[in-house]
Amino acid sequence: MAAAPPTLRLRPSLFSFRLSPPYVCPPLILPPPSSQLVRAQTFALVPLRSCRITLNQFFSDPPHRRSPLSASSSDTVHPVDKGSKFHEWDSISAKFAGAANVPFLLLQLPQIVLNARNLLSGNNAALFAVPWLGMLTGLLGNLSLLSYFAKKKETEAVVVQTLGVVSTYAVIAQLAMAEAMPLPQFLATSIVVASGLILNCLNYFGWLHEAIWSPWEDFITIGGLAVLPQVMWSTFVPLVPNSILPGAVSFTLATAIVAMARSGKLSEKGTKFVSSMSGWTATLLFMWMPVAQMWTNYLNPDNIRGLSAFTMLLAMMGNGLMIPRALFIRDFMWFTGSAWASFLQGWGNLFCMYCFNTISREFFFGTTIGLLLWIGMVLWRDAVAYGYSSPLKSIKELIFAH
Repeated sequence: MAAAPPTLRLRPSLFSFRLSPPYVCPPLILPPPSSQLVRAQTFALVPLRSCRITLNQFFSDPPHRRSPLSASSSDTVHPVDKGSKFHEWDSISAKFAGAANVPFLLLQLPQIVLNARNLLSGNNAALFAVPWLGMLTGLLGNLSLLSYFAKKKETEAVVVQTLGVVSTYAVIAQLAMAEAMPLPQFLATSIVVASGLILNCLNYFGWLHEAIWSPWEDFITIGGLAVLPQVMWSTFVPLVPNSILPGAVSFTLATAIVAMARSGKLSEKGTKFVSSMSGWTATLLFMWMPVAQMWTNYLNPDNIRGLSAFTMLLAMMGNGLMIPRALFIRDFMWFTGSAWASFLQGWGNLFCMYCFNTISREFFFGTTIGLLLWIGMVLWRDAVAYGYSSPLKSIKELIFAH
């Protein structure tokens, strides 16, 4: 695992998408139980300790975000220099992730304002141009990633995903008011959103019993596995038949796999794999959206002129701001989704626009240089924070550490 985020019209497909913070999408993974090691992506393994706290502890000590600092010396897979540079980059990278809310909010806000104006003027028909199925798909991705980051205690990422859930739901509510979305589907969506926000909040503070959290994990796992193949299939309509068969088949398989995992019929390794599916499916869903956009650009080059360079720049900035934190905590899933969206969704679409002369050479090359300098700075600062002589060691840990 992205004017308002561009609406992806996959004609004549079942789905259209609105890119929302993946990572937004990125998206994202549900970590294993607290007693086991979790890949604190960029692949350094750290133990996920119990985060249950009392009410008094909540008011005196806010929950700590997961970082390499929390791992004991016997658990880490690399030596951690807890010097001032390490702590400084820990704080700065977290602030960068929190700052991603600004470009992501700017992506969503214009669509919300435009919908409100159309509703107030009685122009309900204008809202039918916004596909509620695409919005619903993005909402499921945000909820899945919210659950993943809430369990990891990554406060800034939790805020980003919560903003994505709330802003997307606001658009869906407007569509329901204009009768562009059926009322039963809207009511069901409202229940899911309310339940997801409440459950993730309680789980973030350690106030939720595992017996209540597990069914929610199963729900988002099955939902993600059912939606992803359908979205990928729909991208290539009309080259392939317009069918819901991929979604139906994957839903059946996902339900069976989750049932086997919960009943203990899978190995421990298999159960861990199932528990990580929801985050990865959400991440892959957000990662697929720019692929679908570029495929649409290829089929209909004239549509490129309708893209907003400012929107693509905001998407690149929002995802790029989360790369430092994902790299610092060695969160491979988060890093993959953010880097993919930044380069492909943001820079990739800007490249298409440059090729078709819809943006100036100065704008494109200025953006390209800025992105490369940002990535270079992130790799350098991370290496300095960990006391490494080369940024390649950070990348190696991200990819190969287990």
